[in-house]
Amino acid sequence: MATNSVVLLHGLGRKAASFARMRSALTAEGYRVLALDYPSTRHDLPTLTATLRPQVAVIAGATAGALHFVWHSMGGLLARSLIADARPDRLGRLVMLGPPNRGSEIADRLRQVGLYRRLLGPAALSLGTATLPVWPDPDYPIGVIAGARSIDPVGWLMLPRPNDGRVSVARTKIAGLQGHLVLPVSHALMMNHPTVIAQTARFLATATFAA
Repeated sequence: MATNSVVLLHGLGRKAASFARMRSALTAEGYRVLALDYPSTRHDLPTLTATLRPQVAVIAGATAGALHFVWHSMGGLLARSLIADARPDRLGRLVMLGPPNRGSEIADRLRQVGLYRRLLGPAALSLGTATLPVWPDPDYPIGVIAGARSIDPVGWLMLPRPNDGRVSVARTKIAGLQGHLVLPVSHALMMNHPTVIAQTARFLATATFAA
């Protein structure tokens, strides 16, 4: 029976099913893997954090070994918020995929657009470079995989380069990272890319990315 767990947390407007390939691969590595769903477009960041907190607490209580996290996009911000509020006793390693750790310029430009607000909800309004909440820099093993390829030409043109079509590489960086890796992958699909999956598994096992 697996003693170490991995919690997968999807991004804005996505579902847990977006992590299907990652979940399968990490399960094959011997982890107990749980992909959580949450109503990403319905509430603001504090409410979403409160929604996820009891689920994570149950998983932590049922995990005999380390509790690792893998998060995509806004999911990474929620995980940072969760850890700042109630850090699990056996917190393991964490991998963030395309996280807007320092906000996104796209959110700055689109926050006044009514369709953007209606489709993506209150949390999206917090993702700007000046509106993002402030959390402590991580003092736990955390690695970031940033994308440098876009399938969205509009996003590519709106953002400083390199970017993944939603978040610029520069905005994924924060102090305290144990690893930062840039790959030629796009934001929306990066969690399904074989290299991203392999590098994620490596970081969970060793706290380092392969060169």
